[in-house]
Amino acid sequence: MWVGKRIRIERIINRETGNTVIVPMDHGVSMGPIEGLRDMPKIINAVAEGGANAVVLHKGMVVHGHRGYGKDIGLIVHLSGSTSLSPDPNEKVLVCSVEEAIRLGADAVSVHINIGSKTEAEQLKKLGMISKICVEWGMPLLAMMYPRGEGINQFDEKAVALVSRVGAELGADIVKTNFTGSVESFRRVVEGCPVPIVVAGGPKMNSVEEVLNMVRMAMDAGARGVAIGRNVFQAENPTLMTKAIATIVHENASVKEALEVLGKT
Repeated sequence: MWVGKRIRIERIINRETGNTVIVPMDHGVSMGPIEGLRDMPKIINAVAEGGANAVVLHKGMVVHGHRGYGKDIGLIVHLSGSTSLSPDPNEKVLVCSVEEAIRLGADAVSVHINIGSKTEAEQLKKLGMISKICVEWGMPLLAMMYPRGEGINQFDEKAVALVSRVGAELGADIVKTNFTGSVESFRRVVEGCPVPIVVAGGPKMNSVEEVLNMVRMAMDAGARGVAIGRNVFQAENPTLMTKAIATIVHENASVKEALEVLGKT
């Protein structure tokens, strides 16, 4: 691995554990100024204090929320976008380049790819192009790989295993994907993907225990961390929620121990 990429990866993955807690905050493009993402400096500082390793931001939000205050935190600049008003929200287009992300001080870049969508071919082409440019610049690439399209179960083990492997095959350094619902099924997904996998948080869950149970099971299956957005930045206390997740990811804590961090015993 090039020294530049190794240095940048150390800013988004804990050197001692090899794991990571990433908090995506790129939702503004698809959903607008939703709850939790109105005051960007406040929420970024909150998750940094909780022990998050990195946040995911679109390029325009970097200047409005990242660094210059509080605890430092890794920066992943998201290159993909689509809005909820689109006739096909599964279509993702490039809205930023690797070079722009470098100028913004990014430690990594991310792309969102929907396998099974009507525009899968074009999205795969863009993933291959971005991974090539990332190699040239020594920039880590997080590929958010999802099985999405008509008639597709996005939590199906075979579908999740396929999209994860596609991410690795086309050059991703880290793959983010859906949890399949059990330790056994997700372990098979991890075993089929030679690069680290982090699990997505998905829609807002009903309880913090549900979130923590998913994190614990994913880690037991061999995941190298999480990339959880709404279930962190929309939590009652984002700092403590981040800390609770980090205790599982970095300290191998039980769900009970993580709940104690939140004062829920």
